[in-house]
Order: sequence, then structure tokens, then C-alpha cells
Amino acid sequence: MGEFELIRRYFLPLAGRQESGSLILGPGDDCAIQRIPAGRDLVFSVDALVEGVHFPRNYRPDYLGWRALAAAASDLAAMGADPECFTLALTLPAVDEQWLEDFSMGLRKASEAFGLELAGGDTTSGPLTLSLQVHGTVEQGAGIRRSGARPGDLIAVSGTLGDAGAALDYLSEPAPSADMLAVLERYHHPWPRLDLAGAIRQYATAAVDISDGLLADLGHILSASGVGAQIESARMPLSPALVRLKGEKALDCALRSGDDYELCVCFSRENWERAPESLKRQLTVIGFVDAEPGLYLDGVDCGLEAVPAGFDHFRSEL
Repeated sequence: MGEFELIRRYFLPLAGRQESGSLILGPGDDCAIQRIPAGRDLVFSVDALVEGVHFPRNYRPDYLGWRALAAAASDLAAMGADPECFTLALTLPAVDEQWLEDFSMGLRKASEAFGLELAGGDTTSGPLTLSLQVHGTVEQGAGIRRSGARPGDLIAVSGTLGDAGAALDYLSEPAPSADMLAVLERYHHPWPRLDLAGAIRQYATAAVDISDGLLADLGHILSASGVGAQIESARMPLSPALVRLKGEKALDCALRSGDDYELCVCFSRENWERAPESLKRQLTVIGFVDAEPGLYLDGVDCGLEAVPAGFDHFRSEL
């Protein structure tokens, strides 16, 4: 099967599926065309995923299609952006029609779930690698940045933390328990918090998606904003499945493991009080922003220098 037949069969069906009106021209020409409405800013991000580094070797292709787009879309959620479209550059070691069928199915389900239309891309031969660029829009000046946190702001996180990181221990489990299946689902099918984007951009001072672990990603906000933080382990939202599986190690999973794709968001106290209950019910306040630099957990300075900087793409292997 040639490149153009591969694209026509497996990826053209993903184009033209959304009705946002932003994408004027999709796959088929030399470039795609996206029209940005007046009064809005374009928000975009690119992620590269390499087999054995960002996902396990011989990973199920339908899971990979979902996870790849979810990871990229999570960056849009952190900026408070509305999703519009994405591009995909896919490097394949060989043309495996069943693999492509399953991968495109997972990608199609994710694109429909997240409201992202395929705008174009490229395919080539080589080690299995995916590069996805996602586009979204926000009202001019409304994009949430990491640099906006201020002393006194509350720090909140969405959902529960640590499940996806814990799932790495059970990827090869032949007969997973119900709790194992629960955390594995969080790893295989993460859900970027695009549902919160519209609300948090009205009230948040800063935000980041939790892809590399809470401590690492909160550290990015603190560094960009020139502030510190005080957080409490007792406030950390943990799923019952994670607690049963990991016991005392559950907290460490929540603090340091990645792939949750939840949000860490800062709010002024006034904005937190003003925020609708429908938003606050989906968030857990875990601490506050401090004027003094440093990251304190239960009053103990774990120091930004001691906190992992995030996933190391040049040292880690799955």
C-alpha cells in the first residue's frame, strides 16, 4: 500500500467531522486553511510520541490513537482554549493494515469526543513515532498562562491523581483485578479536561496540565510566576482503587507520577468564591501560593531543586 492510499483509506475519514467552521480547508492540498474569527487568539501546541519512550512497545494501536490525541488536547485545556483541529505526522516501521485500522479507530473516537477535526499531516517510514499539533482558540487575551499565579491564590486540581502512573505496574498483568482495571482505564483512555476550559479561563490566574506529575507541573507554575507554594498531602484527591492498590505509596503516585492529564489551577480567593459550584465540585483545593519561593509539602520544604523537572525524554524508557 502506498502513502497516498494509506492516507485516503485510514485518515481522510477523520476529516470534515466537526462543525466548528474554523477549518476552511482540510487534507488534500499543500496546506490546510484555518480561519480565526475576529476577536480570538489562536492557541496551538505540538507533541511528539516515540515508541518505547512515551508509550510501551507493542502497545495496542486503538489505545495509542486515543492517548496521543488526549495528551495533546490536554494542553489546550490548560490554556482555557476551545478545541478546533489537529494535524498528525505518523512515522511507521512498516505498513500493517490491521494496526492502521485499529489506530485510526482509536484516533477517530478521540477526535469525536474532544471536538478536534483532522486538518492534515504526513506519513513516512521509520521507528514508530507520532507528532500531533493541536489548535484551539480563545477570546483575545483570555488564554491562561503559567505565569499568572500570585501570593494568596488557592491551588486546586481536577479529578483524582496518580492512577495513570500506578497503571504502569499492571500493563502486563494477565488477570487484572477490578482496581487494576480502574487505573489501567485512566492510562489507556485519559480524558483531557476540555470540559473545564471555558469555566477556568473566567476565574483562573494560572494553570498547567498534569502530564509529568503534580510536583513537577506545579513547579512550572511557581517558576514562571516567581512564587512558592504550600500544599497539604491530606487534601490530595486519591481514587479508592489507587489507595487499595498502593496503600501508603498512593500519595507518592499522586505527587510524582504523570499521564493523569488533569489540571492544576490557581485562583484568587475572590474568584474562587465567585466561581460556580458546578466548577468547584470538580476541583479540590490542595494548598495556596506563597510569596516566598519554594515548594512546601506539609510544611517541609521539598525545594524546587529537589522536585523532578518532569518526564525526561532522553532517559526514560517504557
